[in-house]
Order: sequence, then structure tokens, then C-alpha cells
Amino acid sequence: MIRSIIWTVVFCTLAAILQSTLISLLPFMRVIPDIALIILVYSAYVNGTMTGQVSGFFSGLFLDFLSAAPLGMNSLVRTLIGALTGIFKGSLFLDGFLMPVILSVTATLLKAFIIFMLHLIVGASVPTYSLFSSVLWIELGLNALLSPLLFFVLKKFKPILAARR
Repeated sequence: MIRSIIWTVVFCTLAAILQSTLISLLPFMRVIPDIALIILVYSAYVNGTMTGQVSGFFSGLFLDFLSAAPLGMNSLVRTLIGALTGIFKGSLFLDGFLMPVILSVTATLLKAFIIFMLHLIVGASVPTYSLFSSVLWIELGLNALLSPLLFFVLKKFKPILAARR
């Protein structure tokens, strides 16, 4: 389990660095897909709740250091998403297209909802998604489009991302 957590955190951190450097430099990419979230969703679905929440916490902590968000915000959001995604371990069939899309869309909407709730509690220090702006919906669409491809690639790394039974 520890090995899968470490590798998930490494993959999420590399994805976060990729998101914040190379992908954000593309001129047509005003909204960036959350690749690290999709990796977390895959790992939590494959490994279960404990791996999902621990991986979510540590990958969120690295994201907190990379972003301008308040310290702990990404950790909380990704811990909750990892734990909730891990509940579905073994209960749903992970096909090539539909389940990755459903899981990533649900995780993206859950991320927006948790951030909105934090915004209501803490105030303006937590930037939130606007339901009526295109940013949330474009990110949702990009995550949905990328998730089958990322799940396919991540299945190739299943020996290091999945905990041994």
C-alpha cells in the first residue's frame, strides 16, 4: 500500500508540474485540465479508500505548495475525493470509456462543490468556481475527454500503482 501511495503522489506531482508549466503556456489553453485529479481518481478506484485519501492528502499538499491557494485547501479537497472515490473499489466495472468519464466528471463536480463550500465558510481567501462561468464547464469537458486516455496509460503502470493483495 505504501508503494502505491508513493507512486500515486509522484505521478500527481509530476502532473501538477506539467499542468502549471507546459500546459499553461499553450495559447489556446485558458482552462487547464486537472490531470493530477484524474490520476488520483484512478489510484483511489483501483486501491480503495485508505490509499485514495492518503494519496489525496499528500498530492494535495504538493499542489498547495505549487499554487497560490491557501495551505491545506487542495489537501482537504483531494483527501475527500480520494476517500469517496475509493469507496467504489471493486463495485463498478472499469471499462475503457464510460467509467473513466463518469468518475472524472463526478470528481470534478465534487471538487467544485467542496471549494464552493470552503468559500462560503472561509470567505474570499478561497477562490471558487462560478456556476455560470465557462471555466468550470470547460475544465469538466477537458477532464472528461482526457480521462479515458489517462486511465488507459495508467493501466500500463498498474504494477506500481496498485497495491499488492
